[in-house]
Formats: sequence, structure tokens, C-alpha cells
Amino acid sequence: MGNLNQSSLQGGEGFHGQGLIEVVWGRRKNGHFRPREKRNRVFATLERNRCGSLQDRPPSLKVLLLNARSVNGKTAVIQDLILDEGADLACITETWLDEQGGVNLTQLCPPGFGVHQQARAGGRGGGVAVIARQSIALIRCAVPQSSRFECVFLKVGARDSLGILLVYRPPRDPAVSLSELAEVVSNSALVSQQLIVLGDFNIHAETSLTGAAQDFMVAMTTMGLTQVISGPTHQAGHTLDLVFIVDGGTVRVEEQNILPLSWSDHHLICLSFAMSSNLRRGGGPIKMVRPRRLMDPDGLLRSLGDLPVLETGDPVDVLADRYNSELTRALDTIAPERPLSLRRVMSTPWFTEELAVMKRARRGLECIWRKSRDVSDQARAKAAIKAYSVALRAARKAFTTARIASAANRPSELFRVVGELLRPPETQGLPDDLATRCSDFAHHFAGKVAQIRHELDSSLIVVPAEVTEAPVCPILWDSFRLVLPDDVEGILGSVRATTCALDPCPSWLVKQAKEGLLDWFVAIINASLGQGSFPSCFKQAVVKPLLKKTSLDPSVCNNYRPISNLPFLGKVLERVVATQLQEFLDDTDFLDRSQSGFRPGHSTETALVALVDDLRRELDRGSVTLLVLLDISAAFDTIDHGILLGRLSRMGLGGTVLQWLQSFLEGRSQMVKLGDTCSDPWPLTCGVPQGSILSPMLFNIYMKPLGEVIRSFGGCCHLYADDTQIHYSFPPDSKEAPRVLNQCLAAVADWMRRNKLRINPDKTEALLVSCSSDRGIGWQPVLDGVALPLKSQVRSLGVLLDSALTLEAQVSAVAGRAFAQLKLVRQLRPYLVKSDLTTVVHALVTSRLDYCNALYVGLPLKTAQKLQLVQRSAARLITGASYRERSTPLFKELHWLPFIFRSQFKVQTIIYKALNGLGPAYLRDRISYHKPARPLRSSGEALLSPLPISQARLVGTRERAFSAVAPRLWNSLPIEIRQAPTLLAFRKDLKTWLFRCAFGE
Repeated sequence: MGNLNQSSLQGGEGFHGQGLIEVVWGRRKNGHFRPREKRNRVFATLERNRCGSLQDRPPSLKVLLLNARSVNGKTAVIQDLILDEGADLACITETWLDEQGGVNLTQLCPPGFGVHQQARAGGRGGGVAVIARQSIALIRCAVPQSSRFECVFLKVGARDSLGILLVYRPPRDPAVSLSELAEVVSNSALVSQQLIVLGDFNIHAETSLTGAAQDFMVAMTTMGLTQVISGPTHQAGHTLDLVFIVDGGTVRVEEQNILPLSWSDHHLICLSFAMSSNLRRGGGPIKMVRPRRLMDPDGLLRSLGDLPVLETGDPVDVLADRYNSELTRALDTIAPERPLSLRRVMSTPWFTEELAVMKRARRGLECIWRKSRDVSDQARAKAAIKAYSVALRAARKAFTTARIASAANRPSELFRVVGELLRPPETQGLPDDLATRCSDFAHHFAGKVAQIRHELDSSLIVVPAEVTEAPVCPILWDSFRLVLPDDVEGILGSVRATTCALDPCPSWLVKQAKEGLLDWFVAIINASLGQGSFPSCFKQAVVKPLLKKTSLDPSVCNNYRPISNLPFLGKVLERVVATQLQEFLDDTDFLDRSQSGFRPGHSTETALVALVDDLRRELDRGSVTLLVLLDISAAFDTIDHGILLGRLSRMGLGGTVLQWLQSFLEGRSQMVKLGDTCSDPWPLTCGVPQGSILSPMLFNIYMKPLGEVIRSFGGCCHLYADDTQIHYSFPPDSKEAPRVLNQCLAAVADWMRRNKLRINPDKTEALLVSCSSDRGIGWQPVLDGVALPLKSQVRSLGVLLDSALTLEAQVSAVAGRAFAQLKLVRQLRPYLVKSDLTTVVHALVTSRLDYCNALYVGLPLKTAQKLQLVQRSAARLITGASYRERSTPLFKELHWLPFIFRSQFKVQTIIYKALNGLGPAYLRDRISYHKPARPLRSSGEALLSPLPISQARLVGTRERAFSAVAPRLWNSLPIEIRQAPTLLAFRKDLKTWLFRCAFGE
């Protein structure tokens, strides 16, 4: 660091704007190592001297601007710096992070802070990040991104009163990049009248500017923005980091410090902005909470005392209300509510007294160096800084390692800690007026459903016959089977402990105190089943808006998805009914055989296996197949209650069963909740409740006739809840295919309208599956008057299907996502022991390779190697092996099956389930036991009949179609494995056998 004299601090001749602040060199003495009493006393004295009193002090915003030159290895120092300076926002350029950020981005954030970052789109280096207090109202807004610079635009303040644009522009190509950057600034200025633009612009502002740099500065002045940095920001004496504010605006710089950093060639810029409005910092109560440490099951039961006996004959609403009131009273006794306030976090949990001593020594040496500017003092200061940084990183690593070690043998706690390390906290952007925001969400969610129903009603001419026709099936089920305490206890163990804001007591506490509450549960459940009535207090839902994508504008209600939460005891009651309803559906075989959603033994994978098998078989026959993936808008929310009850009646339900289901559907309401503020509840006159256990089963019943409509035109379908996949096969030269298919699609659209479901043609996708010579058909399918363009690939239930069924796009996408997760996990390796690291790899990486890997059987070696490479990298990460080591010994050590054998394991498991009644019937129909014409020794070996050669002419069919692959793989198994008595025994023996096949043992 060169010597700096007073003249060098006054700014060069390149500064001609107004509003320059005299630079003050030196660090403010408000570090978090100072004793709290002394720090607060000094702070209060300074504030009284400056503003008269703390209460009269205008609101301010403390901002740090620094170029990190890569945050890797510097996260502990940067986090310590943010706390040391008492910053509200830390704007960091040149982070050198990728889009996911991972552990390094998370560790930048002190407790109580969140982060927004923008990584460089291509190549290494670059990137910007804003670390902000979570108590500040802050919303990220989308801005056009360029390959020539990175930027983040944030609206700050309770009323979006201030905009902050952080920029990093590398030195190359100034003419184009500065012109594009000026456009971004002008767009941001239109969004926020008060604007701060800051960052590393790589403009030598200390000199007389020329060319593109001069044009950029003139453009900024034209937009009313003034540059306020008045000293060098680089160790070479250059002024590269700039800050622009609105000239004459309400936001002004009241303090500016520029401090050299030993670990970067750029200086730290500390700014304090005087604000005209409050930014919601501080510690008012934000919500009422109950201390968890005071809530224990024994105390709850003692507080309840001798519970009154509930009579099943009492109205169920009375019983449920009494349950809620008694539990609320007991909880108020043992753990009364108290306000939770935001506290200004000034320290980190790993900051020890030893670190505080080192920090004081370091600060003292820094002060000596800045005063003397002596080389020996500089060397001592740098040595102290380095030693402190090493100790700080070691302390944080030890703390993180201890946290993970404490979560050993507790997977849920382990993933919670890992999630905190991998996912950086987000800043809170709740508006000041929560009541208005809740009301806006409520009107939006209710209005969306009302608009869809209005459009459907206005387009429907004929009244659906299904609503008025008489039942055609005798009553088969008219009363529920009452439950016993053991039944309820088993259900409590299977229901997740999710707590709703309407619950009188946390669900985890209810489950722990179930021995004393079982009689109440049994009485309420049996009263509800016997009276055919669902308790009214369980019919209200609490909706939490969830942003669909982090890149969307959070101020727009349409960018949110409503997440509904229901009372816990209501879900237990639903599970009782769902169990008995499933038994009835299994006995009557009422549901459409192609429906895979929310059915035991069915999954997205079984649906896709059947779909791809159909498509490959049709290719083998020389047919062309058109696959149409329907998109239904808000399917669960627009179901008509009358139509649904009519279908329930015609399937044989009556008596208290039908009465209970009608009570379950009707009289419902929901409200939006943000923080402790709720909207007014609004009634739900249609739809099945979101987040309910019964709703998916009722939706499957509602959709049952759709399959019959499609098959009446010779088409086929596969359904997973509201995901409907229609495929129609025809000869390439067929003249009738366009007419029949469009008639089928028109009938589907008409059925949807009659059943109050709205198809979205703009989001419906179509794919033509055919041989390469038959890719063009010369016409487009038409759905509801809209021509559907044929795509080269579509995503069906999370899997990319292409027109030739090569699955190359799917494999590439899976490999890319898996490698991205592997890079994140690699950052965790210093903190995890081998067993925990293996668990995390299985959850984040292997699970992606295993999803629908039954479709990967028979993949060409060139394609399969992409996924095999991911598995090898994961094995090397866990074992610590180098890339030169062979992967086979590593797989043996980890007892992993290679990727190809994992896909075979999945297919053979599906076969076993299908043959033993544990899987879907549509897969069982594709395979059959071999029946020889005369008695043979192999007759009792449970062999499957292979697909005839005439039906498997193509290699893709022989090697990859389920109908052809399943018999070959199954028949290759030893007889003792094929005849395994249970699924668990089959899977265990199968893995052992495949392991021997893979490694020649």
C-alpha cells in the first residue's frame, strides 16, 4: 500500500459534480467485541451530541461497498467485517460464485441477515451479492442482465422508497458495456425516484475522462445522478468503485469512510445515508409465540386434569369445540403466549473470547500502522490480520462440525443443518401494511377461481346430464366402521406433525401426549362418522402465499401459489375415512385403471413406464403416435360439488357415508395469513380443499369418466391426478387420423367445460413420436379452437421425452442437475463425517439418478456414461479418492450398484410388485407367466412369457420397452429370488445377486 497524503484524499480533477463528502480515514469503534454497556453508552453519547437525542435522530442506512476479489476463503473475514461496521447492507462485487452459491454464499451472512446475488452468466469470476438485514423491508426486482456486467436491483423501505442498483463491470469492451449499463440505470430510475447506484465500474474517475467513460458519466448526470466518492478506492491510487445518488434528493450521504483491506486490492467504502422514511429496522413485536421449552406432554396432561367424558351422542361440533377450548386453556397455563421481538444481532455463535482478544490486538496494530505508515508496522499488522483470519475460519469450522456431529443418527436434524449451510437465508420483504397485503392475496385467490367458473358457466349451453340423472347403482356402502383407540394411535403415528395456525396445540405435542387424549380423539372421530358430519371448526384453512420462482416479482399476487394448511385433528379424521374409502375403491375397482395419482402401488414412474412402453410398441408396429399433455388451470379448486356428489352416489355410496362426504365438501372457508395478520375468511363454494388427505382421492373419482371419453375415439390415456396424457396412434398415411383426433380433443374440451374444469391450450404440449422418416404429418392438432404446435421434446411428469424416445435430453438434464448438487455437497465435505456425507449424497445426488431410472434400461453406452460419470464422482467425493483411481473398488467399498444395474434393480422390483398385486394392473397386463403346452420341469419356476419376435422388431423395443425387457430380466433371476415371499426379502436377495453380477463375485 503506497503512502497517501492529504491532497490525494481530496479527489482528482475528474470529479466535477456536487455533493462530494470529505473522506474520513479510520475505523469506527463499534465492533461487536466491545462490552455491550460501554458500546451503548458511547453510541448514545455520540448520537446526543449530533442529533440532540436518540428519538430525534433521522433514520439512516449504513452501507458497505467492497470488491472481494473472490469470497472463497474470505467468508469469515467478510462476515466479521459486516458485524464490526454495524452495516445494514453489504454490497460485494467480484464474488466469483456460481448461481447456486452454496456454502460460501451462506457463510457470508451473519445471523439475522439474508442475501441476494447475481452470478456471472458464463465463465469464471465476476458476480455481485447484497447482504442485508432481514429486518429491512427489501424486494428484489428483475433487471435486464448482460454478458458484459452483473447487477442486482433492490427496492428498499416499507413503501419501496429507495432503489439500490449494485453493479460490477469488468474493464473489457467499455463502449458497449457502458452503453448497456446506462440503459439499465435509466430503467431502474423509472422504478424508484430515489436511487443509489454503486459498485465497481472500472472507470478511472480520478482522471479526466474521455470516450465511453465520459459519455457514461454525462448520461448519469443527465439522469440527475451525482457521483459522491471523493478518494482513491484502489491500492494503486485509482478511483474505480463509485457511488451515485439523486442530486437534491431526500437520500443524502451523511458519512463516508474509505479503509484499506489487506486481503483485497480494493478499499472498503463505508457509507451512511440519511433517509426520509423508516426502513422497518428495530425490535417491535412481530408475532406472539409460546416458549417451546415450557411445552411438555406431562405438563399439558396435568394442566388438563381429569378430562370430562365425551359422549358420542353429543353433536360433533360441540365435541370438537370443547376439545379446542380445553387444549387452549391448558396450553395457556403451561406456556402462555409472549411477543417475539426482532433483536439486533451483533455477534456470531462461534465468536469466542480468544478471538475477541486477537481482534483487539489486530485493531491496535492496524491503528499504529495507519498513524506511522511504517513498513515494519505494516508487516506486523498484516501478520496479525492473517492470524486472526485463520483463527476465525478454524473457529467457525469447529462450530459447524460440532453442529453436524450433534445431529448424528437424526436424519431430519442433519438435513436441517445441511439445508442451512447450502441455502442462504433470504431477506424479508413483507410490506408495512400487512392487513392490506393479506386482503389483496385473498381477493386474488378467490377472484381467480370465480373468474374461471364464470367463464365456464358462460360457455356452457347444455346442463350436464350427470347432475340430474338418477343413480344407476344400488347402495353398496352406507355407514362407516367405527374406530378403536388402537386404530387412532396407529393413524397418529402415520400422520405428519404439521401444525396449523388454527390448532389449539402444536401437533408434535399432541402426538407426544396421545395416551391422555386418545379417548377424546376416539369420541370425536366416532361421533363424526356416526352422525355423518364433519366438524365445522375443521373446515377453515389457513393459506400462506408462496412465490412460484425466486426470479419473479414478489409484489405481484399472480406470482404466488396458495399453500393451504388444515387443522391437525381434521387430518386424522380424514385419514380414517380415506382408509375405508380406499378399501371400497379396491373392492369395487371403480377408478380408471390408467389413473396413477395418489393410489397405493402407483407412482409417476409406473405411469411413465406404461406410457413409454405404449409409445415404443406403436413404433415397432410402424405407427405414428401423437402425444398430447393437457394443462388444466386450478383443477382442484374448480370441481363442482354437485357433480362430484352425483358420481359418489352412482358408485354406490349412500347413508351417512354420502352425508359425511357432503358435509366435508360444503361450508368451507379459508383465509390468508402473513405474520400475525389474517385476512377476512371467504367461503369456498366449489373445489376440494388443498392440503387435504381426501382431496386427491375425490379428484380421481371426479376424473374417472374422462378416460372413457378418450377411449371411445380409439385413443389411450395415462393420468396422474390432473396431469392427463393422451396418445393417439395411426398409420403414417392415414387420412382419417386428423379428423378423429381433433374430434377426440374437442370431446375432451367439451367434457372439461361440462365438469367445470378449464383447459389451458397455451400451456398444453404436443409431441409426434415416429421414425425419422415420418416426422412430418402436414397438420396440427386443435384443442378448444387453438392449434397446438408440435414440439421436439416435452416434459411429462418430470421426464423429458423426445420424438425418437432416445431420452438423451433427459439424461443430459439429470446429469447436469446432479453435478450441480454434487458441487454443493463438495463444499460440505470438510464438515461431514463419511456416514453423514453418504446420507447427504444419497438425498441430493443419487435420488436424482434414481428418479424414473426404470426408463434407462437399455440406454446406449454413450448416453448412459453421462449418469455413470456422476455416480463415479459421487463415490470419489465420499471416499476421498483421486480421479485416477478406478471406481470399481470404490463401489464395492460403498456397496453401491453401478448405474446400469441400479436401473435393472428398479425394473425387477416393479415386476415383482406387479406380479404380486402390489403394483398397478396396467403393468400386470403387459406380462404373463409362461404356460408350456405340456408339463415341463420349468413349469413351476414362475417364468414369464417373452414378447413374440414379430412384436419386437426394432432394437429400441427389444432392449428398452418394458413388455420386452421385463420377461428377459425376470427369467434371468435365480428361482429362489423370483419366489421370494415378501418384497423386503426380494429386494435384499436381488441386490446381493446383482452385486455379484456387477463385480464378478
